[in-house]
Amino acid sequence: MTTGHNGLTYADAGVDIDAGNLLVEKIKPAAKATTRPGVMGGLGGFGALFDLKAAGYTDPVLVAATDGVGTKLKIAIDTGHVDTIGVDLVAMCVNDLVCQGAEPLFFLDYFATGKLEVDKATRIINGIAAGCAASGCALIGGETAEMPGMYHGGDFDLAGFAVGAMERGAELPAGVVAGDVLLGLASNGVHSNGYSFVRKVVDLSGLGWDAPSPFSDGTLGEALLTPTRLYVKQALAAVRAGGVHGLAHITGGGLTENPPRVLPEGLACQIDLGAWDLPPVFRWLAKTANMSQAELLKTFNCGIGMIAVVAADRAEALADLLRAQGETVYILGDIVPGEGVIYQGTLA
Repeated sequence: MTTGHNGLTYADAGVDIDAGNLLVEKIKPAAKATTRPGVMGGLGGFGALFDLKAAGYTDPVLVAATDGVGTKLKIAIDTGHVDTIGVDLVAMCVNDLVCQGAEPLFFLDYFATGKLEVDKATRIINGIAAGCAASGCALIGGETAEMPGMYHGGDFDLAGFAVGAMERGAELPAGVVAGDVLLGLASNGVHSNGYSFVRKVVDLSGLGWDAPSPFSDGTLGEALLTPTRLYVKQALAAVRAGGVHGLAHITGGGLTENPPRVLPEGLACQIDLGAWDLPPVFRWLAKTANMSQAELLKTFNCGIGMIAVVAADRAEALADLLRAQGETVYILGDIVPGEGVIYQGTLA
């Protein structure tokens, strides 16, 4: 064994353990701010503990979800605007959990990069913590992997893991019948799906990320990094009020592929495309890429980030409740005999 001072170290191989330790210290305040009933201990252990009984559950069913941000990350990397990409990560997981009827309880993140830049990583993980706080779930652990040779330049990747719970018998979807009403909750942009296509359209347009956005204020890069909306607290309030039979998070596959996931066999979602205005970002994408309406509806959320399938006699009250929670709500249509999604009219 070499005992001199010229031996190879882990740092020589490109991995800085001290930087990783510093990052943990820097993110502890943000993680602590997400603490909720049920959390046991803090960051730094080999695993993270959570007490379901302390969280208020008597006969819980656990629900787990995992997701990433996709190639939206590349825009964050190229522009340096990394502060909200963590919100996207959380949203992609917890918005799925709530569709099962579950309350998100805790979240773990996986952050991998070639060379750990502590300040940049802190900004990213602070964004994750902000998304967790807004969703009522605790950031109780994670993994930071410094992997030289796997990622180059400032590249990094993110994955998220969320666990939620519901009382046994409260699972969604449940009780969806013909005549139920579709309530659409507005998105605030592209969210976190379809960005490989978005980046191709931007290349086609000839615009740079720092160019003025052709469809909003700010630069194009900033506009396309608008973080995914979090629907958790609003959706849970509606579920607890009674009358919600199903929830569909509009992600990859758009309005065509996602709503049928909550339907029993023999039923379809009938959606009036004139019930809302197509947001400017989707108008610009469709025009620049010469997209057909069918392709647009199958690729993007088109301005609807979540759909609630609700009992007809509860639709008005639930729409009012969701609006009181800050949502923009559209009456999209109803459940009818059939299959898949039946569109009426055209996108306005």
